[in-house]
Amino acid sequence: MKYKLSVTKKFASAHFLRKYNGKCENLHGHDWKVRVAFLGTKLDDKGILIDFTDIKMYLGKIISFLDHKFLNEISPFDKINPTAENIAMFIFKQFNSIEIEAAKVCEVEVWESDSSSAIISL
Repeated sequence: MKYKLSVTKKFASAHFLRKYNGKCENLHGHDWKVRVAFLGTKLDDKGILIDFTDIKMYLGKIISFLDHKFLNEISPFDKINPTAENIAMFIFKQFNSIEIEAAKVCEVEVWESDSSSAIISL
């Protein structure tokens, strides 16, 4: 059996897209929503794969780096476009650098609006 857990949090930030021809080339903001999912096979003796509290804490730390910032001015978005796709990859990589034995991050979804999101997955 495989178990998949996910947690969703929100943050706000501003950005603009380089080399883009349209409205998004101008400075604007979003209320972003991020969902991170973990996949694992072994529950602990309490029947838990990963404590939701731990996932929320890790995601909160990552999001605090992005929250209420001008993304184009912070690394790595000072070099790459702060698109939903690149933000998802950034968050995915941050979770891969955290040692969590029970499960691995398998998916990150980033919404820039209620109707538009980007997903990166294994």
